[in-house]
Amino acid sequence: MKYIIKTLNVRTSLSILCLAITSLLVGCNGNKQEVDSTKILERASASSEITKKSSNIGIWPKLDIAVKTDVNIENKVALLLTNMTLEQKVAQMIQPEIRDITVEDMRKYGFGSYLNGGGAFPDNNKHATPADWIKLAESLYQASIDDSIDGSKIPTMWGTDAVHGHNNVIGATLFPHNIGLGAANNPELIENIASITAKEVMVTGIDWVFAPTVAVVRDDRWGRTYEGYSEDPEIVKKYASAIVKGLQGAVDKDFLGDQRVISTVKHFIGDGGTENGDDQGNNLTSEEDLFKLHAQGYVGGLTAGAQSVMASFNSWHGDKSHGNKYLMTDVLKERMGFDGFVVGDWNGHGQVKGCSNESCPQAVNAGLDIFMVPTNAWKPLYENTIAQVNNGEISLTRIDDAVSRILRVKIRAGLFLSLIHI
Repeated sequence: MKYIIKTLNVRTSLSILCLAITSLLVGCNGNKQEVDSTKILERASASSEITKKSSNIGIWPKLDIAVKTDVNIENKVALLLTNMTLEQKVAQMIQPEIRDITVEDMRKYGFGSYLNGGGAFPDNNKHATPADWIKLAESLYQASIDDSIDGSKIPTMWGTDAVHGHNNVIGATLFPHNIGLGAANNPELIENIASITAKEVMVTGIDWVFAPTVAVVRDDRWGRTYEGYSEDPEIVKKYASAIVKGLQGAVDKDFLGDQRVISTVKHFIGDGGTENGDDQGNNLTSEEDLFKLHAQGYVGGLTAGAQSVMASFNSWHGDKSHGNKYLMTDVLKERMGFDGFVVGDWNGHGQVKGCSNESCPQAVNAGLDIFMVPTNAWKPLYENTIAQVNNGEISLTRIDDAVSRILRVKIRAGLFLSLIHI
């Protein structure tokens, strides 16, 4: 959004400027006003409470999601869950980064997933070949189904940021940034691009892509504006649907077939609408506008069958998304009917009030299913989460729900095909 003040006359211009910079606490006489930080915090808290009290779940639609419940899959999920220990369940909820774990760590803990962040490559080699990527993927997969230490044969899955091509791999096809793709206003083209990306990701042994980004940018000062496709929520909605189909395949055709990958609609929710364009900042829009402006990409992507959603760093009226039960559970899962899993973003749980990178029961209770936990924080987070279940801070029912969602997606994606016991 561009903010332009027309030059009318000195008095009018000053009046407009005074209104525009009220949030900066500068008076119209040009002098700074006294700031009572306690009152500011009280007002912010009151605003948050008003938002909660006035929440209107009816604003959000019940989606007709293309991927329907399959009784056979649900029975397999229930059977797997019945035979899992608490340690195995929590391990499914931990997603470390390839620079922070070894193949032996995977064999010992059986992480449900792992990722490569930007600048992470097999053996820390930027020029790693596709064969090098496949070798690491195969090693970690085989370690995950080796039950000699952890007693689990549940396969892991690898997630990567391939938002406009498999950009971490030398020789992969790269496409324009999202803002350039959005300018084309061509959903069919975007679906083809996503399909090509899926093939190139799959042939390197990776199962899961952290795309599409469906941020609807409201302030061009946001440093990640180029990650958004459009300021028009209708374009973003159409693109989200097209990209999900391109990555995962259409539900009535080759859904999660051999040349497809799991997709992720992100970042839930309102990252493109923070005040003053602050990255990871506070979105103060009304709930109605949160849906009309910032949720249309989820309507498009989830309806098409996206299997994962990534939580956002931003807050909505002061509440960090990683700890917002109303949005993650009441709205996304229960009202909109999303039965996949919610993954966090790069230690985003550590920004929730009262949390750290190593401990955050609030995020699990709010509806986060997978902690994205790069750095060595993964081990204390794993241990603390187990302890928090044992002491009642996190219910076993919530853990079972999170793990069921993870297993459901893994079965849909065919990751269990080599394991005949399910």
